[in-house]
Amino acid sequence: MRHRKRGRKLGRNPSHQRALLRSLASALILTERDTEDLRYLDLESEPKVKGRIITTIQKAKEVRPLVEKCVTIAKKSLEASRQAADLGPSAERGSDAWKKWRESDQWRKWNTAIAPSVTARRRCLQLLGDKQAVSVLFEEVAPRYEDRPGGYTRVMRLATPRLGDAGTRAILEFVGKNDRAVEKAAKPAFDGGSDEPAEAATAE
Repeated sequence: MRHRKRGRKLGRNPSHQRALLRSLASALILTERDTEDLRYLDLESEPKVKGRIITTIQKAKEVRPLVEKCVTIAKKSLEASRQAADLGPSAERGSDAWKKWRESDQWRKWNTAIAPSVTARRRCLQLLGDKQAVSVLFEEVAPRYEDRPGGYTRVMRLATPRLGDAGTRAILEFVGKNDRAVEKAAKPAFDGGSDEPAEAATAE
């Protein structure tokens, strides 16, 4: 019996499940990297669409709560980061002015202000296990959804199955960036420029 054991096994033991979900969540977040970062890391392959990965529908449904949780944690720490930026030093690190600021009372205020942001980053690093994914999450993804109460990702089933085992594939992507614009149909224009229907105009 699997009482109180929520989620799919995905044919793996628990540690392998966690590693799979971490890698999928990190892969989705890392698609938001800039092209310059990819050149710096000597990576030839770029994502076809930023903020989107393709996997099986079962894996997509399992990794989605993890991604949503990480975005929520990062989003709640943005205010602390802004407060700490106002209290931060203007001098270069290691300089005499920086050392003087380091010993002042303003450093203690900055330290108190930055603490929630550091805690959030450590929590996301514990969940994702990838430092670069955490930095992209806090710098690129979280500010985009600061005013959104939830629902940062979507799962869309693909029509064509996976080659080899015919597994059902799905797209897992961030909302708001790849949304399709829905345009309303224009009202029909009647002859003569009047708003009355053509039949009523001919009857008169």
